[in-house]
Amino acid sequence: METFNAPERANVPVSGDERTQLDAWLDFQRATLLRKCDGLSVAQMKERPVATSRLSLLGIIRHMTFVEQVWFETTFAGHDTSDYYKTEGDRDADFNDLDSAALEVVIDLFLKSLKVSRELSAGHSLDELVRKPRRGREVDLRWIYVHMIEEYARHNGHADLIRELVDGATGY
Repeated sequence: METFNAPERANVPVSGDERTQLDAWLDFQRATLLRKCDGLSVAQMKERPVATSRLSLLGIIRHMTFVEQVWFETTFAGHDTSDYYKTEGDRDADFNDLDSAALEVVIDLFLKSLKVSRELSAGHSLDELVRKPRRGREVDLRWIYVHMIEEYARHNGHADLIRELVDGATGY
């Protein structure tokens, strides 16, 4: 894959129950991250245009794959998972080691993590508590949704700035 082409992003419904809104906003934020990379080459997605930061668009996608795993697979469902990118020697390998996997693999793992997250949360009450509390926090599924929306929104802000520095493109 020489140039990344992001899938279309669905609109968020302007009304609906809490679960419908949370699912839609989380999916919107997930898709926004991919939209920030649309039309870029692998080299551009690896660029770190802020001298004081290790952030790149590719690194953010890899990081959010890890975050999906942590909150939905490990914390909510209680599964033992193998991190796709973290290593014992480098807990920030998702941001640092950008050459360890081809872009196709990174995107496939990201999309797989989204599918698994959706499957693990489907049919569960937003009030359901996690099976493996993380850092002593026994949160419910609602908290995970809100946290994930916040996490994506924060990193999408980073992605906005990185994209603008990489090729001048801006947009929502």
